[in-house]
Amino acid sequence: MNCTTQKDFHLLAFSCSEEDQPLLFMGLLMIYLTAVLGNMIIIVLVCLVSQLHTPMYFFLCNLAFQDIIFVSAFLPKLMVITITGDTSISFPRCITQVFLFTFCMGIDIFLLAAMAYDRYVAICIPLRYYLIMNPRVCVLLVTMAWILYIPNSMCYSLLLSGLSFCKSREINHFFCDIKMLLEISCSDTSHVKQLMSAELPFTGILPFVLILTSYVYVITSIIKLQTSTARFKAFSSCSSHLTVVLLLCGTCIGIYIKPHSENSQEQEKFFSLLYIGVVPMLNPLVYSLRNQQVWSAAKILLAKYVPGTPLSPDFS
Repeated sequence: MNCTTQKDFHLLAFSCSEEDQPLLFMGLLMIYLTAVLGNMIIIVLVCLVSQLHTPMYFFLCNLAFQDIIFVSAFLPKLMVITITGDTSISFPRCITQVFLFTFCMGIDIFLLAAMAYDRYVAICIPLRYYLIMNPRVCVLLVTMAWILYIPNSMCYSLLLSGLSFCKSREINHFFCDIKMLLEISCSDTSHVKQLMSAELPFTGILPFVLILTSYVYVITSIIKLQTSTARFKAFSSCSSHLTVVLLLCGTCIGIYIKPHSENSQEQEKFFSLLYIGVVPMLNPLVYSLRNQQVWSAAKILLAKYVPGTPLSPDFS
C-alpha cells in the first residue's frame, strides 16, 4: 500500500462548469485585491495619522495585517486552480496552509475579543478608559495573542505532518482543511482530535463568551443613557465592531448548522470562502463607510501629500 506523506495533494475546489470559471476567477480576484488594498489603507492611516493612535485602531491595524495574511494564504492558490485547472499542492505548502489557517482564525477571534473589551471600557467605565486601555496593556494583549496562537498552530502542523495518507490524495475543499486531511489519513488521528477538543474551549469558545459578555454590559449601559442622542453616539462607536463580529461568527456558525445533504460539502466551501475572503474584504469597508474618524484621517493624509485637499474641521 502506498502510504506516504510527501506526494502532492489535489484540491477539488468548487464544482463549476468551464464557462463559469472565468467569472469565478474575476470574482475571486476582485475579492482578493479589494481585501488587500482596503486593509493596507487601514494600516497606512493608523500608522501615519496620529489622531488614530488609539487602542481601538491599534487593534484594528493588527486585524487588518492578519486579514492580508489570511487572504494571501488561500485565495491566490484558489485563483490558480480556477484559471489553470492545476489542483496540485505540495505537502509542505499544505501544512503551511494548516498553520496559517489555525493561526489567522485564532488571532481573528482574539483581536475581536480585545476590541469588544475596549468598547466595554469606553462605554461602561469611560472615566477610566485611558487608565485601563493604556499602550502597555494593548501591546501586551496583542503579544499574548501571538504567544498563544503560534505554538497552537505549530502543534497542528507538526501533528498533521506526521500522518500518512494512503486512502486518497484528493481534498474536497479549496484549501488544506484539517477535517478533510483527517478523513483521508490512514494513520491514527485520535491525538489530533484530542488536541482540537482540548484547545477549542480556550481559543474559540472563551473569546466568543468574552465578546458576548462585553456586549451585554455595553447594551445595558446604552439603554440606561438619558437621551436618544447619547444612546445613538454610544451605539455608533461600537456598531462597526459589532457588524464585523456578526459577519465572522455568522459564517462560522453557518458551517456547523447547515443541514447534511449531497451539497453540504459545497455549502461548507461557500461558507469557508465567506470568512476567508469576503469578511476580510468587508472589514475595511465596515470600519470606514460610517466612521468619520477614518474619513477625516484620510483627508489629513491627502492634505499632507496632495496640496489643495480640504481638511476636515473635526481634525483641524
